[in-house]
Amino acid sequence: MTFLVAGATGTVGRHVVGQLLDAGHPVRALTRDPGRARLPEGAQPVRGDLTEPDSLLPHLEGVTGLHLITFGGDDYAPLTTAARLVELATRAGVRRVTVLCDFYPGPVEEALAASSLTWTLLHPVEFMANTLDWAESVTGDGVIREARTHPSALVHEADIASVAVTALTGDGHGGRAYALTGPEALTPGERVAVLSRVVGREISLVRIGPEEEAERLRALGHDEEYVRFAVQLATEPPEVGTRVVPTVEEVTGRPARGFEAWAEEHRDAFLPRG
Repeated sequence: MTFLVAGATGTVGRHVVGQLLDAGHPVRALTRDPGRARLPEGAQPVRGDLTEPDSLLPHLEGVTGLHLITFGGDDYAPLTTAARLVELATRAGVRRVTVLCDFYPGPVEEALAASSLTWTLLHPVEFMANTLDWAESVTGDGVIREARTHPSALVHEADIASVAVTALTGDGHGGRAYALTGPEALTPGERVAVLSRVVGREISLVRIGPEEEAERLRALGHDEEYVRFAVQLATEPPEVGTRVVPTVEEVTGRPARGFEAWAEEHRDAFLPRG
């Protein structure tokens, strides 16, 4: 079976590529710039862009499974080309499609629902990799400024990929929408405690209010729509993000990885400079 992976250089896509290769499958890794992709050994980097669906035509030939993301370009705008992408995949004889997406259906999900393809939606509540947003503060003054107080059942990116690979390579997952979490819901303070232990350095957590968070986001260049969304998420999180579910283990047969394992893998990113 041959697979085409969109978002192959992304946080989850790299794991999907690597796990499919480990399972012995040929993988075409879709990227806008194959020369800079730095993909796992054995992957075939192919040039293409989801915002230009016909660029995928030569890469879909002989493909059994397709892994998709729901945005194109650097602005993370929803794909307006979803219907054409699904049409091309159907014509090419693709059997299974997995989609990394949020909990709010968009053009890709709608196009798949109207198609004859076997699809599976992957809904991670939060990537553990989002913790890398703290890296600069940790390596600098060792102080994290955070508006959120609620726990998050964040999930390891490799586990998201494992669910994708299971759905792409096996039966029984068609028409399913999988909420994906790690094995525990941790508050920012609990995550900071884990990081402190892993790096062997005391990291401080300073609570900031909604207004200070808004100003911080504006200073980073975010527009007002994003600022409002992020502040609301920090102060009024959806319940789904705090609730642990056993989907990863149920689908893959292996327990979900914990945050401490993720922190150990990314320890170098949090070590003091110099």
